[in-house]
Amino acid sequence: MSLATALLPQTHDEKAEFAQDVLRGLSATRKYLAPKYFYDARGAELFDQITALPEYYPTRTEMAILRDHARDIANLIPPGAALVEFGAGSSRKARILLGATRNIAAYVPVDISADWLQHEAEGVARDFPRLDVVPVAADFMHPFDLPVEIAGAPRVGFFPGSTIGNLEPAEARQFLFGVGATLGPGAILVIGVDLVKDRGTLNAAYNDAAGVTAAFNLNLLTRINRELGGTFDLGQFEHHAYFNKAASRIEMHLVSRDDQRVRVGKNAFRFRQGESIHTESSYKYTIETFQALARDSGWQSLSAWTDPDDKFSVHALQLRD
Repeated sequence: MSLATALLPQTHDEKAEFAQDVLRGLSATRKYLAPKYFYDARGAELFDQITALPEYYPTRTEMAILRDHARDIANLIPPGAALVEFGAGSSRKARILLGATRNIAAYVPVDISADWLQHEAEGVARDFPRLDVVPVAADFMHPFDLPVEIAGAPRVGFFPGSTIGNLEPAEARQFLFGVGATLGPGAILVIGVDLVKDRGTLNAAYNDAAGVTAAFNLNLLTRINRELGGTFDLGQFEHHAYFNKAASRIEMHLVSRDDQRVRVGKNAFRFRQGESIHTESSYKYTIETFQALARDSGWQSLSAWTDPDDKFSVHALQLRD
């Protein structure tokens, strides 16, 4: 079929929003930064490296589940469907579904990183010439319009990688409601969800021996320096990640090594030695707790699949009438 000749951009000012979010987060009593800002071009490259690390089980485990149950998932997809991937990044997982059924007529990857998105979309269009490929450059946490090319087509959402775990539970519910509103009546959603497991496995996954996750975390400060006129000295911050059992989440932080002062544009921020910037949470669910979250957000469970070691899960949901 075809690749849209240009990305379909959405209309909010991303740089202004980035600046606003950074200033709000660094002004908080407990400093934080939103994890969506990890993914500039360098961040996307580093995350792709993380997914291949021996300690980082989620990607290979989820891909194995998708391969093992591709036919089961394909059986839920109606003919002529559009596959809408939220936060597309690498297209590796979507390709498993695209290769498993001819019922998918269009692929709509949605991602905030426009350059990376265009590159991936071009590869999918080349390898799946029967598809209409229509990339949308957007922050999927904000409302966005689906392309006119898929008007009237059944919609199947795809949200792999347990990205749902990066959202606070209230945000996750809001997101799932929003997905339902975007996809419309009768929609299917295929979503990856990381599961609760032993602390050692979880901590190792976010503290790899090669230091790639640390570089990924620190790259957020590099981005602030480059795009917002920041003065962060990366050598004065270190990566910390650990499992918070009470909250059922991994937390990633950047910890100040010394008392210091940092500027972002015209704004100055003081850090005490040992003070941290909370950069990411990654909530871990059980099958039951995630299905309850989905029910509370307007979805019903059709099926759920796990790997033999119950490390990860893939769920098929349908929007309730």
